[in-house]
Amino acid sequence: MNQPFLRYLISFLSLLIIATVLTVHAGNSQDASADSSTNWPDIELVEIGNGFDKPIHITNANDGSGRLFVSEQEGLIRILEDGVILDMPFLDIQERVSCCDERGLLAVAFPPGSSPKSHFYVNYTDNNGDTIVARYHVSDDPDIADPTSEEIILHIEQPSRIHNGGQLAFGPLDDYLYIGVGDGGPFHDPDGVGQRTDTLLGKILRIDVESDPTPDSYVIPEDNPFANSAGQRGEIWALGLRNPWRFSFDRLTGDLYIGDVGSSGFEEIDFEAAGSEGGLNFGWSIMEGRHCHQAQTCDTDELTMPIIEYHHDPGLHAVIGG
Repeated sequence: MNQPFLRYLISFLSLLIIATVLTVHAGNSQDASADSSTNWPDIELVEIGNGFDKPIHITNANDGSGRLFVSEQEGLIRILEDGVILDMPFLDIQERVSCCDERGLLAVAFPPGSSPKSHFYVNYTDNNGDTIVARYHVSDDPDIADPTSEEIILHIEQPSRIHNGGQLAFGPLDDYLYIGVGDGGPFHDPDGVGQRTDTLLGKILRIDVESDPTPDSYVIPEDNPFANSAGQRGEIWALGLRNPWRFSFDRLTGDLYIGDVGSSGFEEIDFEAAGSEGGLNFGWSIMEGRHCHQAQTCDTDELTMPIIEYHHDPGLHAVIGG
């Protein structure tokens, strides 16, 4: 089996296990004891396809076709159908994408609804290393997108090669597009962007791209916490994040789980309940996990602490998502 794909699946399944723990213990994140009557799920690794090159994200089009869309980091989206990779890529934008390390074609998201989609959205780093969120259109063949149809929705300058975030997902309760953006590096957030509301770096963004899908534009929802606030970016939904490379919505409840990659010591999973009014501050770079970051004491009164954290040792690495 392709080793990067195997690592992806292991990471994906690992967070499924964690998510199950969170569902049971969300009411009391400090309680380490488990109810002995809990019916824990059986988890096993099942190969669903192989032969990918740097697979980094997997999703479906919500159209009932059963197709899986696998983003390869260097700039291809491949379709996996009935366990077979289709010969022609769904999308090829390799000439526009800078890769690799923490850069590349990082995610794809299809609009909500059960009918076949004529367009979709991608998040990638361009040849300058900046974040691009763009809309593409599907050709007459539903298995092939038009690479010349790009409409750039959002362009975010990135100060370094790391902490670019990359996740895209539509909220199941509001149909808005949520975007994970890292603090852009370098290490330790020297410009404090995680706590600033005049920059999109270090945030989860929430924008409306579907109610009026005008090329190269989007609408800021009126109920975003900083909408229409002078000197603040209205796109911001949540702040205080280091590198929310992956996040997921609970398909049953609409709750949001964010895997925020840690710095020198701790990885964290942050939680926002469905129906939140937004504006939660998850602490970076005042905090790393539940710990002061480069400070002796920290005021956490206005901060939202992670529901789970873990130390890098022994042998545990960056939180991924799933």
